[in-house]
Amino acid sequence: MESDEAAASPQASGGTVTPAPKKRGRKPKIKEDSQTQQQEQSGGKMKESSGKKTKQEEQSVDEKYTQWKGLVPILYDWLANHNLVWPSLSCRWGPQLDQATYKNRQRLYLSEQTDGSVPNTLVIANCEVVKPRVAAAEHISQFNEEARSPFVKKYKTIIHPGEVNRIRELPQNSKIIATHTDSPDVLIWDVETQPNRHAVLGAATSRPDLILTGHQDNAEFALAMCPTEPFVLSGGKDKSVVLWSIQDHITTVGTDSKSSGSIIKQTGEGGDKTESPSVGPRGVYHGHDDTVEDVAFSPTSAQEFCSVGDDSCLILWDARTGTSPVTKVEKAHDADLHCVDWNPHDDNLILTGSADNTVRLYDRRNLTSNGVGTPIYTFEGHKAAVLCVQWCPDKSSVFGSSAEDGLLNIWDYDRVSKKSDRAAKSPAGLFFQHAGHRDKVVDFHWNAADPWTIVSVSDDCETTGGGGTLQIWRMSDLIYRPEEEVLAELETFKSHVMTCASKP
Repeated sequence: MESDEAAASPQASGGTVTPAPKKRGRKPKIKEDSQTQQQEQSGGKMKESSGKKTKQEEQSVDEKYTQWKGLVPILYDWLANHNLVWPSLSCRWGPQLDQATYKNRQRLYLSEQTDGSVPNTLVIANCEVVKPRVAAAEHISQFNEEARSPFVKKYKTIIHPGEVNRIRELPQNSKIIATHTDSPDVLIWDVETQPNRHAVLGAATSRPDLILTGHQDNAEFALAMCPTEPFVLSGGKDKSVVLWSIQDHITTVGTDSKSSGSIIKQTGEGGDKTESPSVGPRGVYHGHDDTVEDVAFSPTSAQEFCSVGDDSCLILWDARTGTSPVTKVEKAHDADLHCVDWNPHDDNLILTGSADNTVRLYDRRNLTSNGVGTPIYTFEGHKAAVLCVQWCPDKSSVFGSSAEDGLLNIWDYDRVSKKSDRAAKSPAGLFFQHAGHRDKVVDFHWNAADPWTIVSVSDDCETTGGGGTLQIWRMSDLIYRPEEEVLAELETFKSHVMTCASKP
């Protein structure tokens, strides 16, 4: 039986085995143990002054959060807050399941990064997405930060071999997903046919439907699925970018998103069902001098892709011309690059995010083979390293960026040139700031089925001592719609507003 329980469950007690910390400072902590773990980490060696500074910082975070929560009924059309006992380092939308009058039901992919007392898991949840202009303003702001949302229900649990660092869905069929863990392999899962598991200490891991091999060292974060063909792209600590095709391993019936049967072909070689079939690379590409942190496909070609890494480089590749870079921007940022995204509406535009706290927009037509590359614009609005960037599926000039400062900024490049003196205090292009997270926002994803709805997740180990926060939200359409449309709508209510204002 597949469960439909809330997507966060009480954890079993047991000894903790904390994995080696990542370069991005991600350490899993269970929320219930926050005070104890903070004391253990400090070991009583922290100076009084640094302790006071931490309290001041926490107070500042709480004050900003309180201010944000008070504005929720004004700024948001809908918001759901879901407490995670264990942090999730990735969040992705899956297929839309059904539509109703006031809400739609849709798959949501999450993970549980544990401390070893229980297994790491890949979580398939069902999410009820409330339709625009349905939720009452007074309801969306009345939530308990420590509670689980009634809109998010766990559907299935997969016991993952190692922690889940990254989740990506196959655009041709979002029931197929790829995951990155602390190993050289990429794991492919058919989430519909995977059995539901009970995550208890000592339980055997679930068996991936496919294993993609080719990296010579751990590949932890850089992962992408091609929008045009069933290709997978990855980057890792071996400084390489690896490309696979899983075309031969997917049944034709599987391309139908409503198919309930298996969409991964059974190889049946030797009749051994205890081991997952493996797929070797279609190509291995060398050009980076340090860890590859993120990769992205061109929206129009499975043969063209880009990558960024800790060597501060942005590299463009074309599989048709060999395994060497087509274009290499040596100094794309002033620090490590964490993320990259290729505009799905305009295949000339590429976004990059970096540890230098900025997002840069590049036009590949302006990049030259000698490593010279000047960004069209540098977006400065974060106060800490940028961890994720993604273009909006609905409007070609809009994108989001999340960072270690706990903010998820929504930008519109078209507004950069229209910036008025009235808005001089805000960074150019920034038109919405989601401040509902109180710690680093490690991932977010625009909903293609409901384009202005976003799911975002934060790893709360620094502020609340552990766990994470999942939020599903949609800003008011009065914020992003064309100004003339908004003014016309407001004009409709003008007499009513004036009448109310004139009352004593």
